[in-house]
Amino acid sequence: MKSLYVKVPITKGESTRKKLAESGILNKSFKIRSDNQFLYVPISTRKNIPPDMEIATGEFEEAKKHETIEDLLGFIPSYEIIGDIAILSEEDVNVARAILKIHKNVRTVLYPVSPTTGEFRVRDFKVVAGEPRTETTHKEHGCRYIVDIQRAYFNPHLSTERARVSAQVKPGETVIDMFAGVGPFSILIAKRAKHVIAIDKNSDAILFLRKNVELNSITNIEIIQGDVRGVAARFKGRADRIIMNLPHKASEFLDEAIEMLRPDGIMHYYDIRHEDDFEGAAVNLCGIAARRGVSIKVFNTRKVHSYAPHKYIVCVDCQVTS
Repeated sequence: MKSLYVKVPITKGESTRKKLAESGILNKSFKIRSDNQFLYVPISTRKNIPPDMEIATGEFEEAKKHETIEDLLGFIPSYEIIGDIAILSEEDVNVARAILKIHKNVRTVLYPVSPTTGEFRVRDFKVVAGEPRTETTHKEHGCRYIVDIQRAYFNPHLSTERARVSAQVKPGETVIDMFAGVGPFSILIAKRAKHVIAIDKNSDAILFLRKNVELNSITNIEIIQGDVRGVAARFKGRADRIIMNLPHKASEFLDEAIEMLRPDGIMHYYDIRHEDDFEGAAVNLCGIAARRGVSIKVFNTRKVHSYAPHKYIVCVDCQVTS
């Protein structure tokens, strides 16, 4: 079939293709042609093409359209992917098989048969299709995390939040991750901080945290298994920054966080709030702190991720002063 195209030297081919794609001019319906000297890049319009580029019309082979999950099912199902495991929102073997066909990297499709419950925030799963397992390796921001999602909590939707918090960490800081899990906050932060203290009560989470520290060649993380209430006194006044990623119950551990922080230390406090009470997280935090004789200076309150209908995980970035 015929299409407009631009003719460019092969040495400039990839840079030209990227510019045309970014401008929305690249015609992705056709395959790019080439010979020994030139690349012939299909375009959809003459507009905004630099005057030094040669434009012509020629024959091109149609590009093969990649099949989508919507093509297979007629709708877009709800699911998330952790490593090579997909987790369905609704149990459906046809959806599971479609995911395995479309996502070549996915090896297992699971359906949660229980809600996230208990102090370790874990749930049980049923294998709907693929390999019978719940352990995987998840890649994020250049790090790798081994996790068994039935034994330890892991939320892939916090990826952007982990990068945001990590970017604020200064090289000389000591950071305490009060509810570290398998280490996605701790390990990323350890690449910037002087020292990280990672605490978790779940022995399975600690098992995977140790594996992940080794897997990512991290040497500046101190791993502590235990209830933060029982270990906080050991780290009194040690932290320049504290991560309180336990949205359901973080307020219950504020005494320990304050005890471990240095004067004017930074806290990243997580809560769950209704969409009509977004600022309530900071108000609640300041009220709790005031009753303990502590002042909170709030820098930022932000929605992190949708938790349930009309509810969000919220982070309050703040400084704690006496």
